Amino acid sequence: MHDYDLLVVGSANADLVIGVDRRPGAGETVLGSDLAVHPGGKGANQAVAAARLGARTALLARVGDDDYGRLLLDSQRTAGVDTAGVLVGGAPTGVALITVDPSGDNSIVVSQGANARLTPGDVQAAASLLAAARVVSLQLEIPLETVAEVVRAADAGFGGRPGPRVVLNPSPTAPLPADVLAVCDPLVVNEHEARFLLSDDPAGSSDDPEEWADALRSRGPRSVVVTLGGEGALVADRDRTVLVPSLAVKAVDTTGAGDAFTGALAWRLGVGDDLPTAVRFAVRVGAAAVTRPGAQASFPTAEEVAAL
Repeated sequence: MHDYDLLVVGSANADLVIGVDRRPGAGETVLGSDLAVHPGGKGANQAVAAARLGARTALLARVGDDDYGRLLLDSQRTAGVDTAGVLVGGAPTGVALITVDPSGDNSIVVSQGANARLTPGDVQAAASLLAAARVVSLQLEIPLETVAEVVRAADAGFGGRPGPRVVLNPSPTAPLPADVLAVCDPLVVNEHEARFLLSDDPAGSSDDPEEWADALRSRGPRSVVVTLGGEGALVADRDRTVLVPSLAVKAVDTTGAGDAFTGALAWRLGVGDDLPTAVRFAVRVGAAAVTRPGAQASFPTAEEVAAL
């Protein structure tokens, strides 16, 4: 019996957001809107996105013993996330500095803070959370060695029982060890992340997402999902390659949309959907998320997704 559809292991940040007419160039100062503070971080975002849709969700993360940390814990609990795995203290809460232009595109700089102190030892101490989850979702705003420890534990299983399925979004980009890639099911990348991982491969200079997916699959992941913004997403596993189109919506703010997509995808895999079906649902969730400002505040409920 699994207690959780989804365990998210990852970052929790306070998002400090300023709207700008255009993003500044090197050495340039531009004026922006009033500062808005929102709960964010890729891990926390994915957990809230899944819980708001109805998933039984837990979060393993680290925040500071400060106002931003309390903001993040309150947001998780309000969404229905189990926060027993959220560790407090050791460093200030992580912060993301975000500028958003009128088209909804954003630029982000992250101060990792407490996220950088989430260790392999913390993962080992939380083995019961991993054992209780059907799927574990990861990103790279925590140390790579911690991500690798989660993957190792999931691959080894618990007491003769298989460990959770691993969903990994390699953002921000970093080289991934072969043993981490080999357990991803799926590896979820956007165009930038795909090109980075394929920087030493001719496919990395292609404009064809199918070539990216095929090249990435050859490096070991059990499956690959390439997100394509307003065009939807491409699914590639050992049996098929499927393009899942998106819905036509007016984008207001793309902040957190990828996290909403990945959280929704991981949840649907946890309740038994096959990969293309899970991606079809996740594309709708991502489309809904860009129609409202903010990250977690923009994430839809299952009823709102159905109404699209």
